Amino acid sequence: MSKRWLFLSAAAVLIVVSLALVLLPGDKNDEDVKTEAGHAATASVANSPSATGTSTASASPSALATGASKKPSATQSARPTATSVTPSATKARQQAADTASLAGRIRPGVTYRGVATFYDADGGGACLYDPGDDVMTGAMNTTDYESSKACGAYVLVHAAGGATVTVRITNECPGECAPGQIDLSAQAFAKLANPSAGRIPITWNLVSPSTSDTISIRYKTGSSRYWCGIQAIGHRNPLARLEVLAGGTWRQLQRASYNYFLSESGSGCGGAIRLTDIYGEQLTVPALAVRPDVVQPTRLQFAKH
Repeated sequence: MSKRWLFLSAAAVLIVVSLALVLLPGDKNDEDVKTEAGHAATASVANSPSATGTSTASASPSALATGASKKPSATQSARPTATSVTPSATKARQQAADTASLAGRIRPGVTYRGVATFYDADGGGACLYDPGDDVMTGAMNTTDYESSKACGAYVLVHAAGGATVTVRITNECPGECAPGQIDLSAQAFAKLANPSAGRIPITWNLVSPSTSDTISIRYKTGSSRYWCGIQAIGHRNPLARLEVLAGGTWRQLQRASYNYFLSESGSGCGGAIRLTDIYGEQLTVPALAVRPDVVQPTRLQFAKH
């Protein structure tokens, strides 16, 4: 056998052995590698936030860290993003939320629908204000009266024909008055329609009128340093809270359905008083003597809105 033949035989054996090693079980050929690479790429796309709808908060920490390390461009740093909120907008929203939480059922900027009726009013009634010369008053239905929260509120009443009248709520219209209904003084009703109509459809809304009057404070009959009831009179805007200073701390008093704030234990009676309207404005009244059933004036008034 020639040397050339022996060489060719040995080369053939080496080729067969190499092929066997390449095709052993558990090894991957080029096609397998390509297929698995394709699956990995597909899985990567399928699991990305844009494909699944997942927020970027679910991205890996390393990806987030990489993005955070990049400096914003000049354009990005020069203007806020579409989701940024200016301080003034935030303040306005907070004020709106505060007003909504302080106000009761009757809120600024809301139009209410109901009917108007009338009765012989003298300015007195469930709110325990004194009768007076102001006859542009009304009795609010029990639902919107809301256990005296409506007392002292000014509402602008609109009739269907376009006539309007502003009245102050001084009384409660009991059960026969439906939500939205106001039982007006006869004089106020006459500004909207002929009294012969008796009952007319209306809309109404809260207002904050101009006034030269200031707020007065009155202690209820029977008040002393052991128990007292306190009433605020003449406030331009509805009153949300009345607090007394006791032991260096402001203590909020509960409001009775007859429009007095009560200190059952006498805490704070005769001390400083803090008034808060539904817009969040606070006025502090210096300490007043406990003088039952005496109207004591202050120099304070809430701002017009």
